[in-house]
Amino acid sequence: MNFEYSETQRMVAESARDFAEQYIRPHVSEWDASQTFPVEVLKKAGELGFMGVLVPVALGGSGMGYHEYIAIIEEISKVDPAIGLSVAAHNSLCTNHILMFGDDAQKERWIPKLASAEWIGAWGLTEHNTGSDAGGMNTTARRDGDHWVLNGAKNFITHGISGDIAVVVVRTGKKGDSRGMTAFVVEKGTPGFSSGKKEDKLGMRASETAELIFDDCRIPDANRLGPVGEGFIQSMKVLDGGRISIGALSLGVAKGAFEAALKYSKERVQFGKPISAFQGISFKLADMATEIEAAELLVHKAGFLKNAGKPVTQLSAMSKMYASEMCVRVANEAVQIHGGYGYTREFPVEKFYRDAKLCTIGEGTTEIQKVVISKNLLK
Repeated sequence: MNFEYSETQRMVAESARDFAEQYIRPHVSEWDASQTFPVEVLKKAGELGFMGVLVPVALGGSGMGYHEYIAIIEEISKVDPAIGLSVAAHNSLCTNHILMFGDDAQKERWIPKLASAEWIGAWGLTEHNTGSDAGGMNTTARRDGDHWVLNGAKNFITHGISGDIAVVVVRTGKKGDSRGMTAFVVEKGTPGFSSGKKEDKLGMRASETAELIFDDCRIPDANRLGPVGEGFIQSMKVLDGGRISIGALSLGVAKGAFEAALKYSKERVQFGKPISAFQGISFKLADMATEIEAAELLVHKAGFLKNAGKPVTQLSAMSKMYASEMCVRVANEAVQIHGGYGYTREFPVEKFYRDAKLCTIGEGTTEIQKVVISKNLLK
């Protein structure tokens, strides 16, 4: 066991930290207030190799593993979780789905553009009436010769408007059948493919979330990822990695909030001494730091298993569940330590508090993680 980053991993983390400080921090409040999705910043992240972290070098990626990936998401999310979320969704959902299940021609066609961020990726599983119940989806694909015709809509899709390409999972069989869904790649500009309403969100406001709409959208069979009927099964495997991403995102939120609270507690003076000198505050900090440490070990253990090609479903669900709930608790305490100032936009903890909650919902709610974990325990 080795709990230290390698020299390369430290350099990757420092590079991500420098990127976040230079290109993200000056604009965090502005993007949050206006719900601006800064596509140009993701393009810059692509230049630095952050948008194809897990992609082999031969396909234009960075060729790195999950420890480096966790470090990148964490460092970006310490500054702005919304940008961390967008980087994670692009890497672990859209790009990774094609990387895992596309054939060689499909990978060569799409992966280099995604790895460089020439194209921004979206991934569509959720629908308006089928959140956790993905098997009940209503969006369909009907075969018509060498083509498929898609009809329906996807909801809560990261990069639903600005994305250049989307991997979508739609129904090709009976509703509720886990082998009745198939994955397809749809490029922006395809007739019948459009964006719908952009969501006005509590947090993660600089990460664009919108509908994808399919109205007799006709795509060639060459855009199908893997066998017909395998889309849902593929999605569950993609989400194993995606949940590690949310664990890393949660770590970034928690560390950002904790560092702000620690700094404030040393500067804020009450009754003639810094509030960090009071046990009521110092014990909060002790609890926060311990929970962050525990979550970090869990997330990196899941990353270790993923790198090793070992089964990771249970541990990725555990890491996502624990880290996401942890970051909500830490953000809550960070606001409490700031007192009234924590409730204002003058200090960063207010935004971490709003951003944190999505981590317990996206890519499977806490309740769904418990379903996944208990099923694996009871096999």
